[in-house]
Amino acid sequence: MSSIIEVKDVTKIYRLYDKPIDRLKESLSINKKCLHRDFYALKNVSFEVEKGQSCGIIGTNGSGKSTILKIITGVLTKTEGYVKADGKISALLELGAGFNSEYTGIENIYMNGTMMGFSKKEMDERLPAILEFADIGDFVYQPVKSYSSGMFVRLAFALSINVDPEILIVDEALSVGDVFFQAKCYHRMDELRAKGTTILMVTHDMGSVMKYCDKVVLLNKGEKVAEGRPGEMVDLYKKILAGQYDQLSDMLSERAEKKDGAKENLTSEKQPEGGALIGAEAMAGKEEDAKSEAAKHLMRDEMTINPNVNEYGDGRAEIYDFGIEDQNGRLTNLVLKGETFTIRERIRFFDSIEAPIFTFTIRDKKGNDLTGTNTMFEGADIKPVKAGDRYEVSFTQKMNLQGGEYLISMSCTGFEQGEHTVYHRLYDLLNITVISNKNTVGVYDMESETKAVMLGKTEDE
Repeated sequence: MSSIIEVKDVTKIYRLYDKPIDRLKESLSINKKCLHRDFYALKNVSFEVEKGQSCGIIGTNGSGKSTILKIITGVLTKTEGYVKADGKISALLELGAGFNSEYTGIENIYMNGTMMGFSKKEMDERLPAILEFADIGDFVYQPVKSYSSGMFVRLAFALSINVDPEILIVDEALSVGDVFFQAKCYHRMDELRAKGTTILMVTHDMGSVMKYCDKVVLLNKGEKVAEGRPGEMVDLYKKILAGQYDQLSDMLSERAEKKDGAKENLTSEKQPEGGALIGAEAMAGKEEDAKSEAAKHLMRDEMTINPNVNEYGDGRAEIYDFGIEDQNGRLTNLVLKGETFTIRERIRFFDSIEAPIFTFTIRDKKGNDLTGTNTMFEGADIKPVKAGDRYEVSFTQKMNLQGGEYLISMSCTGFEQGEHTVYHRLYDLLNITVISNKNTVGVYDMESETKAVMLGKTEDE
């Protein structure tokens, strides 16, 4: 397929001055004295989007996502590089772009239609669909400066998607509307995708990225980190959020060096095949083995870890490795609602313990415990352990939590002389993102089987 959007080695540099007067001094300087420093909003960014493809651009704040969209739409001028966009573009950038606050909604619709190349007659034909989708009533005849942000985005999005664009560009605008309007917008985007419209979107909603994007471009601090399938790119993005960019760069460099065409297995250790709780089998281990194990590729290397994890315990045991696997055995912080997933923990002991208990807990972002279990509850009691022993425990279950972001804690505890003892606990260690196509009310889905049967018509009295 041919590329409808092409970005090659695009760089955008802003000149930053310590004082406003320095800009004037520099421009008037006879000896060309430099009083600015260059800031690279984008640096040698390249990617292509094929016709009919939905591409997401993700990254942390300040990574250059909105800048590249503005360059593609012509709002900004690139410093270096090449950009091509073959097709009629409809862009919904930040609130206010393209709208005159003194004009009414109707006047802004016709003004923007003219800028897109439509005649008044063509806009007359599209106006009813635009007004019906926006659903802002008589406010459409009022100046847009009197609109709420929600009303503004409703009108702007209604205009953008009802002018039959060949390329639709959306920059975070949907985060302003209410949940019902967002659902309406995404349904319309599905219709556009089915018609072959190319969609380029910037969003922090990873659920939307997973559901709507065919591929994703990941940016960080103005540079392209990688591009590829949504699941893989979101995993890499989570690592950047957790402050693991240096480690991520090393991993990507190693992968780039391997050009033999073979698919690289990101987990170098073969994982045990699963039941509900894979047996906690003791493994021989002395201090030398522990050092050797640390040198190996660990599960935790593929996970997004909280850089500010709360850690404590008496030090007689250590959770030295851990991970989350999806139902295909892939290490990831992303789990699809309704699918099975496995939480793995590896623990080594530095002292003899009579009956250790291994646990995990899933909490929401407010710190509320939602669910969890341990080896004692599950009837997988652990035999007495000695210093140097190592165990692997895995908990496999179905994900019934609603779509969203959650936190996982792990611990190794026990009871000694009737007292609860913590050997090692890691609070809010990992984040887990649940991707859902159907959310119900509350925290979890009861998986109700729903039937509706018509009993007949009510007779008129």
